[in-house]
Amino acid sequence: MVLAAAIVAVLLLHRLRLPAIAGFLVAGALIGPAGLGLVDRNEDVDRQAEIGVVLLLFTIGLEFSLASLRHIARMVFVGGGLQVALTTAAIYALARLAGFTPERALFAGFLVALSSTAIVLRSLSERGELGAPHGQLTVGVLLFQDLCVVPMMLIVPMLAAGTASALSVSFAVGKAAIVMVGTVVLARFVLPPVLRAVARTGRRDVFLLTILGVCAGIAWATSLVGLSLSLGAFLAGLVLADSEYGHQALADVLPLRDLFTSLFFVSLGMLLDFQVLRDEWLLVGLLALGLMLGKFALATLAGLLMRAPVRVALLAGAGVAQIGEFSFVLAQLGFDVGLESEHELAEFLNASVITMLLAPLVGSLKPHLGRLAARLRPIDRWLAARPIAERVTRERSGHIVVLGFGVGGELLASALRAAELPYEILDLSIERVRFARERGEPIEFGDVTHSDLLERVHVRHAAQVAILLNDPDATVRAVRAVRSMNPGVPITARARLRADVPRLRAAGATHVVAQEVEGSLQVSSEVLVLAGRRVEDAERIVAEARRGAGCG
Repeated sequence: MVLAAAIVAVLLLHRLRLPAIAGFLVAGALIGPAGLGLVDRNEDVDRQAEIGVVLLLFTIGLEFSLASLRHIARMVFVGGGLQVALTTAAIYALARLAGFTPERALFAGFLVALSSTAIVLRSLSERGELGAPHGQLTVGVLLFQDLCVVPMMLIVPMLAAGTASALSVSFAVGKAAIVMVGTVVLARFVLPPVLRAVARTGRRDVFLLTILGVCAGIAWATSLVGLSLSLGAFLAGLVLADSEYGHQALADVLPLRDLFTSLFFVSLGMLLDFQVLRDEWLLVGLLALGLMLGKFALATLAGLLMRAPVRVALLAGAGVAQIGEFSFVLAQLGFDVGLESEHELAEFLNASVITMLLAPLVGSLKPHLGRLAARLRPIDRWLAARPIAERVTRERSGHIVVLGFGVGGELLASALRAAELPYEILDLSIERVRFARERGEPIEFGDVTHSDLLERVHVRHAAQVAILLNDPDATVRAVRAVRSMNPGVPITARARLRADVPRLRAAGATHVVAQEVEGSLQVSSEVLVLAGRRVEDAERIVAEARRGAGCG
């Protein structure tokens, strides 16, 4: 029932171009105790939701790469640090004026400081603005927020217990740092040989089980020393992120993460109270409006303080003005440990959902913000604003992608290298990948049928794709995946049997070479030449036979 409601809600909101997360929340609200009462929020739902949080943080760790942050390090640590600090401080001050205790006021600051990475990054990507100056600043702020989630989750239980002194917080963060260093050191020596042995089997199921085992094992180990399962999952992702298995691990885990995080958001939606929305619609509406305007103003101020141009600061501030998915994680944790009441949680969740529903509309405000920036241009001169260079995405293009690096793939790579043609290779055999890398081949480890891994070899911008796999079904899936990503690219696929040719053509292959046919035709050519026929005549006869076989 949960899954059916989620599907219906997401489809309906998709027609309105609203985010899937909002659909999950609405689905939970409709079927939950405060809605139609079809599903109670019980231990089973909570347990599945916790798995969703663990997998969500695991994939955040997998996607985190220090190397990728170098060119936006200033935006991450200066821009992000200012935004989180200013927002937390402002909400803390307002909450104290409203009569909150220091612990609850700081907790409220944590909730409001975070924005929705999923919604914002998707919107920037759809508008092609990830590399724009305001896109870089927005991404930097979001990354810093994601990094803050872990220490925030450590501090919240201390706030509830009243033990959150500067010394205790420093001790908790220090303990987390020690565990992190120990985990990484252990992983350097233990995990690589284990993963290498698993990858050699070529079994996708065993590889997935191993990756999930690493995630669960490290999460469980960190819980034994008093840290959260989510922190352990984040560490597990970090351990695998920069390894040669990181991209394949992320591609395999994403479907599971999406399933369980969907259940998590549905379970949060069950906390939504339509009665609160009906009885306190003005309060909830004003709260949502105040949160968005306040976050917009503070994030814009953070951008200006780091001397970004007014236009960049305004657009980045508008981009992070909504409440984020990790705020829901913290809200649930705060409710569990007694930092907020059920009624307060319901008010916050209702207001937060409204901010997320409004988030996709921010793109339409860009012209208005541009005109406002033009009026405020003197601020740029006053602050001596430094322009943020627009980052040009350097996608590889015009190259040939080789999927599969067996004997055929190796011969093709040799021919391309001799012809001085650019190429990239993707293969699922870790032994072949390691051997090829030692020889300097441009090769990546991963499943050639998975679109996320095909992105690693820039299939969208390839001039040609050659598929040389021994598995007929995998070849068909690879052709379909490539064709869906690059509809116009020529695809040459190798088939083992003549009977496989129609399937590959139907899947989208431009040219199909059948080993069974080509091997027999080569033998025929040799026989004709040895029988005294001229080479030209033999080639003509073989070409006619090839067309007759349907492989011309």
